Amino acid sequence: MFKLLTKATPFSAVAMSLSACSNLPASSTSAAKIEVGEMQVNPDIKLRHMVYRPAHPKGTVLFLHGFPETMYAWKPIVESLSSDYEVHAFDWPGYGQSSRPGADRFSYAPIDYAHVLEDYIRTSGIDSSKLVIYATDIGALPALLAALEQPNIAREIIVGDFAPFNRPQYMYESLQGLKSKPSSDAVHAAMNENRDEILANTFFRGMPAEERYTLSQEFRDDIAKGWGGDITSADAFYHYYSYFTRDQDYFEANMAKLKVPVKVVWGEQDIYIKKEMGVEYANRNGVELTIFPKLGHYPHLQAPKQTVDEVRAAFGAGGNPESD
Repeated sequence: MFKLLTKATPFSAVAMSLSACSNLPASSTSAAKIEVGEMQVNPDIKLRHMVYRPAHPKGTVLFLHGFPETMYAWKPIVESLSSDYEVHAFDWPGYGQSSRPGADRFSYAPIDYAHVLEDYIRTSGIDSSKLVIYATDIGALPALLAALEQPNIAREIIVGDFAPFNRPQYMYESLQGLKSKPSSDAVHAAMNENRDEILANTFFRGMPAEERYTLSQEFRDDIAKGWGGDITSADAFYHYYSYFTRDQDYFEANMAKLKVPVKVVWGEQDIYIKKEMGVEYANRNGVELTIFPKLGHYPHLQAPKQTVDEVRAAFGAGGNPESD
């Protein structure tokens, strides 16, 4: 998701000509107010989370971010949905303001992120029968692993731009390098050394200047602030990848057991994880796949209205799970 030898580009120098939020419908009511706080979900993990709670929610949505994001990646989308749905998002361990335990206490593996997700849903008191999970990048495999363990974890899971299978040929070169030693150690070190370059360019890599989109200052400040700590976001990503092949192989061997309806969405121009990964997953599991033309690895940032539309469609006509 980065180039090992690239001159750092400060945020202010990144050309962004398209507004990612300009086409988002405003919430129809101001009644839903954001709650930002911390939640202890197990003895080792405290998560920073945001919640919008309208007076009469038609269902619940939980958004799961990717690398190098935080929960603020979802804020414009959350606000747009907040008049109709109870909406949750949190920082994964190692990101934003959530816990960063040592790797001897928490592995940062996809399966352990899955357990964090299960803990959050339980601790939050979310009614899984009314829950849609929308997960991208590193958040997607944990959502599916959790669904294997808890078949009723949600009414639907939407996943996209992730790597459910061990298919290095579909992945960006630096991501391939993270999957095994000794290359993973070199990539890990380069990531920590190139923080500014990663945060400035990851979201736009490979795009012509005229296709770059706006990131809010709040989000950019949050991912910069949330990178550091005893465990950096690069460290968390490295540890995740050290277990990635194991957990991908487990998922591939067991995916036929999934009971939760799954939909796959993908950016056509994703350079980090090619759309062929999503095509294979959808074809083998007989699930719906939507490929977003001209979008990259972060469709929710580049064209957030499409994410809003996917969530509303998941709840069906009228957006009310109780009408199913």
